Amino acid sequence: MPNVEIQREAMSKLQFLAGTWSGAGRIWKAPDNSIEILQTEHAAFKLEGLLLTIEGAGKTKSDGRIVLQAFGLLSYDDDAGVYRMRAFNDGRWLETEVVLDHSDHALHWGFRLGQISTDSPLNIDEHGDWTELHQLTMGSEPPRLLMEIAVQRDSSM
Repeated sequence: MPNVEIQREAMSKLQFLAGTWSGAGRIWKAPDNSIEILQTEHAAFKLEGLLLTIEGAGKTKSDGRIVLQAFGLLSYDDDAGVYRMRAFNDGRWLETEVVLDHSDHALHWGFRLGQISTDSPLNIDEHGDWTELHQLTMGSEPPRLLMEIAVQRDSSM
């Protein structure tokens, strides 16, 4: 039987993400081909704190065209003692575990599919900025950058 109080207590540790954030980022299409973006993130708790939704959007700096739309749904599995995320992006989705780092202001997730793996740390740095760095590894090749963002909390919200 799920224990919603344990779930809510665990989810409250993600409170540092709640709010609306905006800033800049970069998406790599190839190692020598990247796009500068204006990035927004909106994180909100739902179902009385049992779920955290994170919706991100990136628009090109050059012409405002949407080049990234992502949606994540985070929850805590009290039976297994782990955070789980289902993330959607560009018509695809994945499910993965999310690790809350010991700093209590950082998360880490990724996935593996055959010879392909990703690594995605999220951190609130010493200035209060939300930073992410996404990397892709194929087989024995060195990791390749996919995306990086740095957004600041919107204090007007």
